[in-house]
Amino acid sequence: MDFFQSIDFMQLLRCFVIGGLICIIGQILIDKTKLTPARILVIFVTTGAILGGLGIYQYLVDFAGCGATVPLTGFGNALAKGAIDEVTKSGFVGAFIGGTKAAAGGIAAAIFFGYIASLISKPKMKKQ
Repeated sequence: MDFFQSIDFMQLLRCFVIGGLICIIGQILIDKTKLTPARILVIFVTTGAILGGLGIYQYLVDFAGCGATVPLTGFGNALAKGAIDEVTKSGFVGAFIGGTKAAAGGIAAAIFFGYIASLISKPKMKKQ
């Protein structure tokens, strides 16, 4: 019974709402534009990196937790944060290695699960 008392249900709600809003934006871009999924991915990662580099995305992470860190914008934020942190430690070279070090787990998971998905699915091209 102590398990349920330790759960912060408001945090879960904030996580769900913010993560859902990010996904809704992605779905609207897929449905209402001619952007390819790859371009939408780049838009999300770049947006997360820019907002993370400016320090704005951290407010969203503090508010929504995993609802902000799990989507692609969170990956961009991790890249920017890692690069900034590594620059302070290693200098200019840190700009190139910091993002990769910070996001290594996400990169490895994307490669692994992307490979598994390629084995079990049949891709279709989006009609222009």
